[in-house]
Amino acid sequence: MDLPFDGAITKYFEHDAPVEVRNAIRRAEKGDILSNTYPHSERMPRKAYEKDLYNLQVELVKLQSWVRQSGARVVIVFEGRDAAGKGGTIKRFREHLLPRSARVVALSKPSDREQSQWYFQRYIDHLPSGGEMVFFDRSWYNRGVVEKVFGFCTEEERARFFRQVMHFERMMVNDGTHLFKFWLNVGRAEQLRRFLGRESDPLKQWKLSNIDVKGLSKWNDYTTAIQETFDQSHSDHAPWTILRTDDKRRARLEAIRHVLNAISYANKDGKAIGAIDSLLCAGPEIWDA
Repeated sequence: MDLPFDGAITKYFEHDAPVEVRNAIRRAEKGDILSNTYPHSERMPRKAYEKDLYNLQVELVKLQSWVRQSGARVVIVFEGRDAAGKGGTIKRFREHLLPRSARVVALSKPSDREQSQWYFQRYIDHLPSGGEMVFFDRSWYNRGVVEKVFGFCTEEERARFFRQVMHFERMMVNDGTHLFKFWLNVGRAEQLRRFLGRESDPLKQWKLSNIDVKGLSKWNDYTTAIQETFDQSHSDHAPWTILRTDDKRRARLEAIRHVLNAISYANKDGKAIGAIDSLLCAGPEIWDA
């Protein structure tokens, strides 16, 4: 089987990955957690995960019903390192929701026309109307991290973004929008293990991009850009919530819990939602660089 990008991910693993990352992947059994700072040593059992997910998805259906009836607006931003689990988490949010009022926004590279616009303009076009929930699979924070790492913007453009982003988000929140910003954080060994899995699976190879391949050697550059982004855009009105995603199952549950706990909606069942694990879902203080 031909591997995408001429097997560049395998080559990186065999020749360029840090020794400790390579060894962690080679020693791991199925279901092992590779990060030695993650609070749990093994993945959550499937049976327990599916039980909790069902209860939370029932609550999400209630939440959407309230959103549609009340005319509320909900924006949920998903950012994170590549292969951190953004798409899978969004899928579990939306799995049993009415798609027309629970939209996903995943924008491609801006056109020449969009590049000439105010930076936030193309995102504004996708914000929710009353009764809608919108899930951003990456967002305006591309400028804070990816564009910085790969030189797709100038330093002045990035500085201007940071001067404006908190005002932009404050306007949304002050106008009544429920805004959530998730940063999905995955350890370096787990990220590479997921990339290797995608590279060898014909059904998942489409998830890989040239940016993913080039980004493997830019872990430290990403780390710096991420920390700068938190420093410049974490605020009381639009805080960052970090999700530690080395175990995708736990991360999905914690993300849903966080949103459900934050909004008062009709027939809310706090017992079904359960308590948030603050070691896995909290502010930037739990970010593991």
